Amino acid sequence: MWRVRDSQDVPVEADMNEAGGAPKHNARRAELALLGITAAWGLTFVTVQDAVEQMPVATFLAYRFIAAALLLAAVFRHRLSGLSRRGLFQALVMGVLLTGGYLTQTYGLEATTASKAGFITGLFVVITPIIARLVGGPAIGRIAWAAAAVSAVGMFLLSDTGGGFTMRGDGLELLCAIIFSAHIVATDWAVAEGHDVGALVVVQLTVVGVVCTLIAVFADQLVVPRGAGLWGALVLTAVIASALAFMVQSWAQREADPARTALILAGEPAFAGFFGWWLAGDTMGLMGWVGAALILGAIVAVDAVPRLRPPRPLPEG
Repeated sequence: MWRVRDSQDVPVEADMNEAGGAPKHNARRAELALLGITAAWGLTFVTVQDAVEQMPVATFLAYRFIAAALLLAAVFRHRLSGLSRRGLFQALVMGVLLTGGYLTQTYGLEATTASKAGFITGLFVVITPIIARLVGGPAIGRIAWAAAAVSAVGMFLLSDTGGGFTMRGDGLELLCAIIFSAHIVATDWAVAEGHDVGALVVVQLTVVGVVCTLIAVFADQLVVPRGAGLWGALVLTAVIASALAFMVQSWAQREADPARTALILAGEPAFAGFFGWWLAGDTMGLMGWVGAALILGAIVAVDAVPRLRPPRPLPEG
């Protein structure tokens, strides 16, 4: 299982003594790579919002995830044959959850701002320990409850911006965060059983691509992408934010310090807010930014505690 390393792993100083300082250099490169991927995830909120103004949601997601699945299938083709029936079943279930998450997120972007969508979706980090507890996971500690309370206050303040809280926009983004949390819990179970993560991801992305293709076909919405902007959005989301992000993250999280890694990954909503303000002209006002800061603080608080930190075996950007 590739994930953020636990704090009891080999100290960085020991690694440096054995390799003459190379691991420290690798850690810097890994952190920069993670920062770049995190920024790309934040940017996707703006680019996807623009893309679905030109193409139906299901059609865009179909192209995005079929392309990402094909790219990763070429990389992990030898691992797919080793996936057991149980592993395949679990991957299919996770694929259904992932499909629901991306459909609600992308449809939500049609009715809310990229900035609000980024911060609300990022709540999956806070919601995950609660979902895990509901299905028999570990008890929720004070930090997780405090983070949930703080993020709820942040949601209240954030909802008073950009036309208030809308069910079609912000409500779908909140539902997306809940579904992503359930997806993370399901994935944690699957990888804990020893199923190969690369194979699981390929199956999941294929499920999203196939389901969205069927939706587009039955709705008579399967159209050919046209225009540089739309093709750029597909390249960013399919190649960089999905396929490349998975491979970079899987390498970088083996090299970087876990606490620093968690802080970098927790910055996705901040990047979404920045790009929403810079590229889309999003405005949230003082209370909105205070609410966003509270949500980001809650995410960082959960990510900073290894016991609460949700694994991220698949980019959720």
